[in-house]
Amino acid sequence: YPDVQVIVTSRIIGYKPQRLLNAEFRHFILQDLDSEQIQDFIYRWHELTFTDAVDKVRKRERLQRGIAASKSIAELGGNPLLLTMMAILNRNQELPRDRATLYEQASRVLLHQWDVERALMEDKRLDPKTIDYKDKQAMLRQVAYLMQTGDKGLAGNLINENNLVKVLTDYLKTIEFDKPREVARVMINQLRTRNFMLCFLGADYYAFVHRTFLEYFCAWEFVWQFKETQTLTIEELKNEVFGKHWQDESWHEVLLLIAGMIESKFVGDILEYLMNQYGDREKFINLFLAANCLAEVRNRSVIVSTANELLNRLKDLTKYNPFFDREETKLVQEIRTQAVTAVATAWQESPDTKDWLKLCATEDEHTDVRSAAVQELARKFKDDPYTLSFLQERAAQNEDWEIRDVAVQELVLGWKDDPDTLSIFKQHAINDDLGVYRLKAVSELARLWKDHPDTLPWIKERATKDNVLSIRHVAIRELARKWKNNKSVFEFLCNIATNDSFERQLILEDNPRQIALEAIIEQYPQTLPLLRDRAENDPDEQVREFAQKKLKQLEG
Repeated sequence: YPDVQVIVTSRIIGYKPQRLLNAEFRHFILQDLDSEQIQDFIYRWHELTFTDAVDKVRKRERLQRGIAASKSIAELGGNPLLLTMMAILNRNQELPRDRATLYEQASRVLLHQWDVERALMEDKRLDPKTIDYKDKQAMLRQVAYLMQTGDKGLAGNLINENNLVKVLTDYLKTIEFDKPREVARVMINQLRTRNFMLCFLGADYYAFVHRTFLEYFCAWEFVWQFKETQTLTIEELKNEVFGKHWQDESWHEVLLLIAGMIESKFVGDILEYLMNQYGDREKFINLFLAANCLAEVRNRSVIVSTANELLNRLKDLTKYNPFFDREETKLVQEIRTQAVTAVATAWQESPDTKDWLKLCATEDEHTDVRSAAVQELARKFKDDPYTLSFLQERAAQNEDWEIRDVAVQELVLGWKDDPDTLSIFKQHAINDDLGVYRLKAVSELARLWKDHPDTLPWIKERATKDNVLSIRHVAIRELARKWKNNKSVFEFLCNIATNDSFERQLILEDNPRQIALEAIIEQYPQTLPLLRDRAENDPDEQVREFAQKKLKQLEG
């Protein structure tokens, strides 16, 4: 069914795109909310939620401070569900500073506070004095723990109804609840329809609605066994949990949460264990996982030597250059780039990191390392006044087109409204030696600065005067799409379709007159007179054939 349009969604972790690439699917990444969108959400949420003006402003500002005070929490704020949870929590308390505590409190909102605030009555078969949100959390810990032992493990997010009923029934027996199996089924319905924790997949299977909570409850159960019941030793935690799963990316979030929930000295033992694994064959994900685990540690003073050893190992990876054939080049570049990102993330608070990134960005022999360093400087040190001027210098320099492109992209991402960014971007679009980046730049300019008074004239100039034919084509299409309701643009496109002076030099060249006709037909299907004129009078045989074909379709 080639005309059926299909959207397939997936998390990035554990995702294997090749099969869909082979089927000619186009790939996109749904971006998190950016800082401006987060602030917009917070403002509008408080406008709708609060009636007291003073309380509204006080709570809104407290939430903004809470997000700004913790990089970990700020990253979670890009997720709309978790941002909503933060706003609800913030009404009654300060936000926690670490992810695990935020997840614990967010689960409390879903399992208890929503019901209370919506004045929902408890099912008569459930005694709220006996089963509270802590019991629900305990049950979900055990559900998540069981799910990770299934055929597909955590990647599957799947549990059979019989197993789910058994987990809840066994727990209810421990608190001496009457008719535990009957109550377990009532609990499943409540977790599904009122608490939005579980969903029914059909065929007697259930899953967590949000994978975030599957990972969190699974991590919490391991930590519970390690800290509370002490049925899991540090050696078992290293060998049985981290040892068996460090190579599986679908487990990494669980392992990171564990690292953030146990004492620093035990995380140090885990880091040493990971560093001792043979990671060459596994693209060194043991070291990258170790760096991310370290980023979860709030007090590093007791594991300084271990952290320094890891830092040196990662810096060495930025120089990674084994004997390899051409097919492995991309893999080696990926490893070096990841090493830069790992250092920038795990040691962002260190005063030496910024200087190290600057050195990598300007003097490293590998282009991929320089590009990654520029990107990390822009994203990790955006508030440093030096960063903007550094990016502007990189965007203007002529030695390395890859560095120019990364610098321009980061300027657009972080400093779009700076008065110099638009002019730098336009120069990049005109002067860059590689057409593919110029093509992208024209489209981006039309998207990002559509309402700027200089943008429309600039795009028109590219559509008629650019010396690269493909740039003209992109500009023509962007004019039709972005300025569809502008009468002058329609007239401009009609003028290209009838009067452009292009003469074909190569058989495969696309005539701008035809591109303009295609754009007009797509956006203005009522233009039959123009199509008839081109079908009869265009000097290019291919354009005439195209117009005749389209004319028949439209008239038909």
